[in-house]
Amino acid sequence: MHVEYEEFNSVEDIFMYMSSVAPPMKNTLPINSYKGYVFSFIPLSPSTGDVYLLIYTKATLDGRILEYDLNSHTFKKVDSIERADKNYFIVLTPKRNTIADAALEKL
Repeated sequence: MHVEYEEFNSVEDIFMYMSSVAPPMKNTLPINSYKGYVFSFIPLSPSTGDVYLLIYTKATLDGRILEYDLNSHTFKKVDSIERADKNYFIVLTPKRNTIADAALEKL
């Protein structure tokens, strides 16, 4: 597995990036909060699964569902996914993630 990296200044910047590359009509996306980083793996070679882009920033997230507003560049914790005009991020906080461990070790 080969990982390329793209570092961002803030969680909001990662949310803006992910919102812009999300497939049309997909407003719910996963995001990881693990070992002091917020990140997402994006497959660059979907057919083989050999190359990934890790977009990341140093931060932590506590919420389980976060609503992101692209226009105001802000996010907030919510209890449910209700609006089609917003992007939602499901925060995953794994106990252990060996793929992330290997990728973060190379930063």
